[in-house]
Amino acid sequence: MFLKTLSGRFLLLTMIFVMLAEILIFVPSVARFRQDYIKSRLERAQIASLSLLAAGDMIDKTVEEELLANAEVYNVVLRRDEVRQLVLSSPIPTPIETTYDMRDPPAWLLIRDAIHCILEPDNHIIRVIGDPVKQAGLLIEITMDTAPLRMAMIDYGVRILGLSAVISVLTAGLLFFAVRRVLVTPIRRVVSHMSAYAEAPEDARRFIVPQSGVVELREAEVALQMMQKQLTGALKQKERLAQLGGAVARISHDLRNILTTAQLLADRMETSKDPGVARAAPKLVNSISRAVALCESTLTFGKAEEPPPTLTRFMLGGLVEDMIEGERLAGNGLVEFVTDIAPSLTIRADRDQLYRVLSNLARNARQAIEATGNPGTIEIGAGEEDGGWWIRVGDTGPGLPKRTREHLFQPFQSGARKGGTGLGLAIAAELVKGHGGRLELVKTDETGTEFMAHLPRELDETGLA
Repeated sequence: MFLKTLSGRFLLLTMIFVMLAEILIFVPSVARFRQDYIKSRLERAQIASLSLLAAGDMIDKTVEEELLANAEVYNVVLRRDEVRQLVLSSPIPTPIETTYDMRDPPAWLLIRDAIHCILEPDNHIIRVIGDPVKQAGLLIEITMDTAPLRMAMIDYGVRILGLSAVISVLTAGLLFFAVRRVLVTPIRRVVSHMSAYAEAPEDARRFIVPQSGVVELREAEVALQMMQKQLTGALKQKERLAQLGGAVARISHDLRNILTTAQLLADRMETSKDPGVARAAPKLVNSISRAVALCESTLTFGKAEEPPPTLTRFMLGGLVEDMIEGERLAGNGLVEFVTDIAPSLTIRADRDQLYRVLSNLARNARQAIEATGNPGTIEIGAGEEDGGWWIRVGDTGPGLPKRTREHLFQPFQSGARKGGTGLGLAIAAELVKGHGGRLELVKTDETGTEFMAHLPRELDETGLA
């Protein structure tokens, strides 16, 4: 279980890497030890040979044997003045296996010979050639056993490996506690904050406060704090929307009953003999009918059961004129409406839903122009295209603010004027999408704004174009 934690795995990896580094150092160290061992035997042999040369015939055979035993060699050959002279000698038990020249050998050769010596368990007699100390001759040769050399190398290697193990454990332990303090503890703090926040995401007191001194961890804490704030804001907004939806549903229910009564009274007005009343009555009936339909749709929307559009064929020009007349009555006279729609253009759509789409777009444009206090124009055009129809709504207003463009078609986010809810564009886009089409922003700048709605001719079985 411990090795599954970040601390445990880091501890294990640290020990492995430190041991690997020590092993990489171990092989050259053993090769260097072998070289020093052989040089020490050469120095001993040289001292013994010089002692014998200095004493001449005064040293007997027993002393020679003692000198050779002290140097741990069998024979000593010293070359001086181009003359090779066997100074000390004793019987060699076996033939010489190989010769090693220790006069400035390359590093790779030393490593190779050291590995071969450790891996060879049998004892052999070897000849070694080296430079005399203090330039006391041209060269010196000795013969010696490999068994003592091998045992000395193994003993040295065991001590080096033991020291390496101790160093790796100490290093891993120090790094383990350092990592726990620098990384693991801050990560656990972040995890604990996430768990605490998950229990009550609406509680702003549970937001994490960035404290880490590590740049990457501090960036993670800052990102988590931003995410918590955004998520809490979204949850609060959704809660308000849910409450608003319930209130709207109750209001729509009562308003529907009131409008139903008004519709009955409007039906009676159609029988009036007053010409003005007779002309106004149909428009009043249509307006009340749309209001009743809107209430019904609102109640359905509150149940998350938005009805699909009821598609009929009708002339678009008459619908646009009705919408424009309503906007003119609601406006202050600064806005002029211009249409570019063929009188015979017939489309297939839900009449009431399309009326709401155009009304929302035109109302936003009218209110934007009126907010400037300057006269302006709203142009509504339509035509046919491959596979359907297009409807364009453009104005000469001041253009959409940057914030509105960033949250276009999002409810309660894309309000372009002070006091606006941002529902108009969201509703329009949703209704167009329900027809299998799309609503897009063509342009917006200081010269005006233009929206384009594309409606398909037919819907497939899934309700998409």
